[in-house]
Amino acid sequence: MTKQKKRWILKLYIAGQTTKSITAFANIKKICEEHLKGKYSIRIIDLLKNPKLAKGDQILAIPTLIKQLPLPLKKIIGDFSNTQKVLVGLDIVAKK
Repeated sequence: MTKQKKRWILKLYIAGQTTKSITAFANIKKICEEHLKGKYSIRIIDLLKNPKLAKGDQILAIPTLIKQLPLPLKKIIGDFSNTQKVLVGLDIVAKK
């Protein structure tokens, strides 16, 4: 029997190529590479290009990261500079 890897499916909502958006992506990419290497995918959704997509996931602020899988669904808002907070938010580590 093979052990199936848990896979993190993430969506990052941004608004254009702003410093805030670029920083948020860089931070989340770094965290994922350090803690989820080979076990994640990030879909970037630019709300300047696709504003209607915000309604479906009830996006109220940007940047917002949504963890679709593994369940439960979670949202994190900000630039993701606090690594510990992101790890807890994504259920990678348990809350202390």
